[in-house]
Amino acid sequence: MTLNIGLGLVRQVVELARRAGEEIMKVYNTDFTVETKADNSPVTQADRIAETLITETIKTEITAQFPVVGEEAFAAGQVPDVTGTPFWLVDALDGTKEFVKRGNEFTVNIALIDIGKPMLGVVHAPAIAATYWGSCNGSFAETDGAQPRQINCRRRPGDGLVAMVSRSHRTPEVDEYLAQFPIKKEISSGSSMKFCQVATGRADIYPRMGRTMEWDTAAGHAVLIYAGGYVKDLNGNTLKYSKQGFENPSFVAMGAET
Repeated sequence: MTLNIGLGLVRQVVELARRAGEEIMKVYNTDFTVETKADNSPVTQADRIAETLITETIKTEITAQFPVVGEEAFAAGQVPDVTGTPFWLVDALDGTKEFVKRGNEFTVNIALIDIGKPMLGVVHAPAIAATYWGSCNGSFAETDGAQPRQINCRRRPGDGLVAMVSRSHRTPEVDEYLAQFPIKKEISSGSSMKFCQVATGRADIYPRMGRTMEWDTAAGHAVLIYAGGYVKDLNGNTLKYSKQGFENPSFVAMGAET
């Protein structure tokens, strides 16, 4: 039996992502320092402050019974047992490289997983005041100060596809994969915004080759699938969660198949 995701829970998580975004922007507007983690990825005070806020709020105000797997806690060796239970995946600052470079496409990612599937996901980009969320109630976007609107993937256009590519992690393998499709345009973007662009119908395909972690993808994955898209590994299997080590294989995110 899967979780019943009500609108009240969705609103709580959207609001939490925005609160975390406010804390991130407070650090963004200072002369913050950058540290390097064991995997050579950057980390800042903003990552830690936002993750602490999200984790403590989930545990005290939203779902105390479900474990929380956060990127920074995981890096510190705090790995809860998620066997047989719904759990949260949190990347409090996805796109730290963008953040450090004073870019604007870093995001807050919060997702709720059950039976290997994202049941709810929120992606909030605080620097551009854009929020995307997806659940069984549909996928929605709130951008440019407008009211929330439902979003859907578009049908594949007959004159070629628009591809999302990573600004920081593009590889020759991505180029090789895209070569099998009629690509008319490429858009470079950071963080989970690439999933959201496919979900809104601005793009059609986003391949990612190489290592990512589950907290990098789960929230964007939810936004995309509830907008009519999908995320599969290179063997055509739907990307699942709660894998050993929380590590993803290479994958491709797509909009509507027809």
